[in-house]
Amino acid sequence: MTTDNGKNVFLIGPGLIGADLLELLHADGYHVTTMARRESHAAQLREFGANVKTIIGTLDDKDMITKHTAEVPIVIHAATADHLPSVEAVLDGIRQRADKGLSTTFLHTSGTSELVDNSKGMYASDKIYTDLDPGDIDASVPDTAPHREIDLAILRGRKEIGSKAKIVIILPPLIYGVGRRIPRLTIQLPTMTRFALKHGYAPVIGKGVSIRCSIHVQDLVRAYMVILNWLSATSGEEVLENPYFFCDSGTEMTWGEGAAEIGKALHAAGKIESPEPRNPPKELYGDLFGPYTPTTVGANSRSRAERLRKMGWEATEKGVFESLREDEIPMILAEWEKDGKDFAGYTGVASSGTHVLESLRD
Repeated sequence: MTTDNGKNVFLIGPGLIGADLLELLHADGYHVTTMARRESHAAQLREFGANVKTIIGTLDDKDMITKHTAEVPIVIHAATADHLPSVEAVLDGIRQRADKGLSTTFLHTSGTSELVDNSKGMYASDKIYTDLDPGDIDASVPDTAPHREIDLAILRGRKEIGSKAKIVIILPPLIYGVGRRIPRLTIQLPTMTRFALKHGYAPVIGKGVSIRCSIHVQDLVRAYMVILNWLSATSGEEVLENPYFFCDSGTEMTWGEGAAEIGKALHAAGKIESPEPRNPPKELYGDLFGPYTPTTVGANSRSRAERLRKMGWEATEKGVFESLREDEIPMILAEWEKDGKDFAGYTGVASSGTHVLESLRD
């Protein structure tokens, strides 16, 4: 790839978000280089056509990530929000470009897990974050919050590089829906569903009254394109004024409501005896999210995508419970019948942060 084509993109993380985003980028005439860990995944991505180049690599291949970042004007990180080395590699590539007088647009995916509290399902919070107030986010979110270590590294790089790069962070809430291009499921509600299939009841933390915002994956990837278009038309100085974008559907759910929907659907399917959610004992947290279970599926996290809505974006996909009933649970039931019996919790990083573990001792 060459550095003078403004339609060249390096996309890190062509998974649930990235694969559907890749489809939109391809349709809009972008030339995309992306990275897959497995040849089977790379083969799926090559089906997009000649405008998509796939390389084999992992997030730990720092030199590779830096090299490809340095070659393109646009980088999108849509993989895990908890991998610092890959983000550091991107920033190194951006610095190399800045030293040559070349500007870079960098859109990083974080998440509103960094807004969680210590409610453990016991109360609803009236704290709602808005992306029109970055100062409140920086003042309110502790440095030890989930994803925050990576975001802070980006904010430091942003300050250092200044207007030579356009760097922003998008913080999706709970993502739901099934990937359209490559059928994949999201994390929280599907994991709760698999727990219910294994243990015979839908799990709920505490009273289940804590509130979480949500977004359908298709609404989310459209938001990336809106932000990308805004960045291309906006000066580096203006971008520096606010690093954050939220992306919410406009409706909220309590974790208890989510558990109740799972219970009703599985009971109706004849998979569990009662639709009523129950509190799982701590010894079964390993079949959910381990020590992070109370915050991953039990905390308040409320945010408003006011910047995107001012740009004309709006959520148009089906709601979280409709999607769960119609799309995700049928897919999980088919998966469970095939090979789900050995399910042992979510094995990736869905939440993190020192304060999460400390809060469990409160």
